[in-house]
Amino acid sequence: MLDKVEHSIENALDSSLEKIEELYRHLTPGSAALSENAKEVFPSGITHDSRHQKPYGPYIARAEGSRKWDVDNNEYIDYVGGHGSHLLGHGNKAVIEAVQKTITSGTQVGGSTDLEVEHGQIVKEMVPCAERIRFTMSGTEATHLALRLARAYTGKSTIIRFTTHYHGWHDSVVVGYSSHFDGSAPRGISSQTAAETLLLPPGDIEAVTDVLTRRDDIAAILLEPTGSHFGLVPIQPEFVKQLRELTEKYGVVLIFDEVICGFRVAPGGAQQALGITPDMSTHAKIISGGLPGGAVCGKKAILDVLDFDVMAEREEEKVAHNGTFNANRVSAAAGIAMLQQIRDTDACERANQFAARLRNGMNQMFSDQGLGWAAYGTYSGFFIFTNPENLDIDPLNFDPCHYDAATLKLGRSGFPQKLVLALLTQGVHLAGFPGGWVSAVHSERDFEDTMTAFGNTVPLLKAESERASLTT
Repeated sequence: MLDKVEHSIENALDSSLEKIEELYRHLTPGSAALSENAKEVFPSGITHDSRHQKPYGPYIARAEGSRKWDVDNNEYIDYVGGHGSHLLGHGNKAVIEAVQKTITSGTQVGGSTDLEVEHGQIVKEMVPCAERIRFTMSGTEATHLALRLARAYTGKSTIIRFTTHYHGWHDSVVVGYSSHFDGSAPRGISSQTAAETLLLPPGDIEAVTDVLTRRDDIAAILLEPTGSHFGLVPIQPEFVKQLRELTEKYGVVLIFDEVICGFRVAPGGAQQALGITPDMSTHAKIISGGLPGGAVCGKKAILDVLDFDVMAEREEEKVAHNGTFNANRVSAAAGIAMLQQIRDTDACERANQFAARLRNGMNQMFSDQGLGWAAYGTYSGFFIFTNPENLDIDPLNFDPCHYDAATLKLGRSGFPQKLVLALLTQGVHLAGFPGGWVSAVHSERDFEDTMTAFGNTVPLLKAESERASLTT
């Protein structure tokens, strides 16, 4: 795509392709047609809210390694990475071979399999808190089950969560993620369900302490241990350590949502990297090799509420949990193949190092261009702060921990989305934050091409900004 775009860029600002959107439409007629067809099938023409993009998102035809190609054969450096699922890149050879070998002998076989046991054993080996495991089919299912287990285990009903932290889309966790920060019920959610969650400011240990000293109905604290959406709104490790101390003191279950960070920041996830072991952790994405799948890991004493024999012996009601495709053979095989490589290689460190280099390179470019923007993040993620309030910041010395969630996360429509669209015309696909996830197979060529893409994008954005009277 980069070669194709270079010619278009030369003429974009003085031709009929003057605007970024027009340039994008010129390059992606196949995606445009599919988008129109999709609107007759899906609400807004999409199957995932994060893919809502104006005028439409790219329709992907294939992917390999760190790159992917749309239906118009435009090539993109991929920083969406299957929404963080592909630490080893697209089409990892061992994962593909495992899937191909397994799928011909059955997918859902209506019974237990040897592969689910092997999959569970490697998860137990790698995840510090995993005394017992229950597989699910998604991260949303995993957090849903974890909260049910915490309530059953403690006999309490209220959950503490943190504003802007994401835990899926089931009823108990949608309050206060992207709206309803006052704790009120979003449309479609009952007020009773919303009332069972206490929303607290991320990083505010005094607020947590106050609640735990005043109330005895708190079953669990659920958080993303690397901060909202893998650090878009970061939290300090010391805060997580203090949570562990408080939850142990007051008999509250501590749950790490490691759906994104699990097996990514380190082979054992954030709990290994931080040296803090929660009571339970939830997983998806990487755990099943980028195929559908998730899990709840945790202390035996908690997951015992799922155990037929244990609960019968106690003469207590067992917590029910089903799921047609839990631990299906294909997802299990893919998960084993991926986790073995993460366990046995330096894949996590390679991804972390590339992301750090990418953030540094972007910040140097922003500084050289005189833009008050900043790239930040931890481990193998990055986020681009486009500074909508024109704060006085230095890209080379930007500390996101000095800013609150309202500044870092909210109001990321409008101009930031122009950045995402402009970079697509340059052969780089970011998530809509804007930002993304890095894989262990992103290369020197990817780094150079990404820097070139950003260099080409800046004049496009400046011209668009002047026309639309936007500020950067």
